[in-house]
Amino acid sequence: MPKPDALPLNKHDFEVLADFRYQVRKFMRFSEHVARKHGIKPLQYLLLLHIKGYPGRDWATVGELAERLQAQHHGVVALISRCEKQGFVERRRSSEDRRRIEIHLLKNGEKVLDKLARLHRTELLSLQGRFVVPVMRAFDHE
Repeated sequence: MPKPDALPLNKHDFEVLADFRYQVRKFMRFSEHVARKHGIKPLQYLLLLHIKGYPGRDWATVGELAERLQAQHHGVVALISRCEKQGFVERRRSSEDRRRIEIHLLKNGEKVLDKLARLHRTELLSLQGRFVVPVMRAFDHE
């Protein structure tokens, strides 16, 4: 059986991919707009979201946030510094490993995040049935 990425694409495949990218971009534009409207930059919202949403705990390291944001370590450090200045987050030295710095949300960050996350949830719910991973043919040669 050939690998799915080795199969030729047909018109329907391009339509499915294009629609998926359109839906992703539309949601991203919504997210960028609503963040700015509430006085926060889109990347700052994402940083707060990834701290609060980190699996198993309410903090994250710079490296973990860089991975989640798909960004360079030094860029995330600068983003954290900007969020610190706004009173959204703080750096804390880990009590378990003194070399590790944990990034924690502060009350102001929690407040902004909660408001924006509620708006994002509402938008996602409005997209039910449209914002899904596309089903693409995997092994047929049509």
